[in-house]
Amino acid sequence: MKSCNEELNRKKCNCTYEPCSRKGICCECIQYHRRNDELPACYFSASEERTYDRSIENFIRHRR
Repeated sequence: MKSCNEELNRKKCNCTYEPCSRKGICCECIQYHRRNDELPACYFSASEERTYDRSIENFIRHRR
């Protein structure tokens, strides 16, 4: 199994929530948001992400 490249992931991560302990650790981020019926920041545009509304409904609303 390939290990997570946290440094590279951090450079690509568009999450603006600064105290996030999962930034760059995508597998933990995805698990966290799935438990909360949400999607991670990388599913949203920059303007959508800044609202911190990570709900699936918000994702669908912006794609119609």
